[in-house]
Amino acid sequence: MDDRRDNSFGTAAYGGDGWSPRQSDHREELGTVWSASAIDSEWRPLREVIVHTPDDELAASATNPNDVQMLAPLDAARAAEEHRAMIAAYEAAGVVVHQVAPSSEPSPNLMFCADLFVMTPAGAILARPASTVRAGEERWIARRLADLGVPIIRTLNGHATFEGADLMWLDESTALIGRGPRTNQSGIDQITTTLDEIGSSVISVDLPYGAMHLMGLLRFLDRDLAIGWPRRTPYAAIEALRRRGVRVEFPALGDRADHYRAINFVTVGPRQILMPAGADDIQSFYEGLGVECFTTPTEELSKAAGNTGCLTGVLSRQLV
Repeated sequence: MDDRRDNSFGTAAYGGDGWSPRQSDHREELGTVWSASAIDSEWRPLREVIVHTPDDELAASATNPNDVQMLAPLDAARAAEEHRAMIAAYEAAGVVVHQVAPSSEPSPNLMFCADLFVMTPAGAILARPASTVRAGEERWIARRLADLGVPIIRTLNGHATFEGADLMWLDESTALIGRGPRTNQSGIDQITTTLDEIGSSVISVDLPYGAMHLMGLLRFLDRDLAIGWPRRTPYAAIEALRRRGVRVEFPALGDRADHYRAINFVTVGPRQILMPAGADDIQSFYEGLGVECFTTPTEELSKAAGNTGCLTGVLSRQLV
C-alpha cells in the first residue's frame, strides 16, 4: 500500500525524489517558458507591435479636447479608419500586429501604446503615466502582455512616473532616457536599477521645456544613422550617439504640425520607416539619406497630439 499520503517526507512536492529544480536563467527561458519578445535596438527589423484601434472613447474630445490632452475634437470613425490603414501598412511589411482588446470602454488616450510600456532584452517594463487623464491605462497593457506570454520585469511604484516614449536603446546594453513632464527622476532611478540587474546601463538627459517625449526629438534610422530635432535634441544625447559611431542628421524641422508628425515615425528595418503621409519636404530629406519611406494617413489621429510612433507599442525586433 502507498503510504505517501500519510508521510510526505521525501516526495517530489517537498524536494525529494522526482523534484525537478529550475536550471535556466530568465533570459534563457525567452522563447520557451516566455514569449521570445524582446528588443535591444531601435533599428533592427520590426517583428511585433501592440496597438489599440480607437472607437467611441474619442467622443470625449468633443467638448473640451484639452481636458483629455488632445488638440482638437476628433472624428472617431475617420480616426479609426486611419488607424486601420496603419495596421495594414505594418502587416504589408510582415509585422505581426496585436490589439490591446480592453474588456471595457477604454480611456481616450489608450491608442498611444508606445507610452504604456517599453521592451528590453529581457522583457517589458510597465509604464506609469504621469497624468491623471491616463492613470490606469497600464493595466490594459499588463493584461495583454500577460496574454501574449511577455514577462514584465518591472512595475514602477511610489511616486515614480515613466512613459515608454521616453526611452530608447543606444546600443545592445545602453538605454537613453529623457527626464521631463512624463518621466521623473524616481522613474529613472527604478528603471536604472532594473536594467542594471539585466546587465544594461542608463544615460539620462533632460528634455527642453515644451517637449512631450524623447521620441519626439530623436529617432533612429539605422545602426549608424539617427534624426534629431535641431536646437531641441539634448546635447548629451547627441554626444552619446556620436561616441557610438552614430551620425545624427538634422532636417529643417519647424514649429509646424506636419513637421511634428514627420519625426514621429517607426523604424521598420534598417533605413526603412513608416511615417505619416503629407510631410513631403521632410520625407524627401529622409529619402535623400537613402531611407525607404512607407506612409500612412494620420491627419485625424494627429489631432490627439500623437502620431505613428506614439500609436505603436514595439513588442519585438530581431535581436543582435
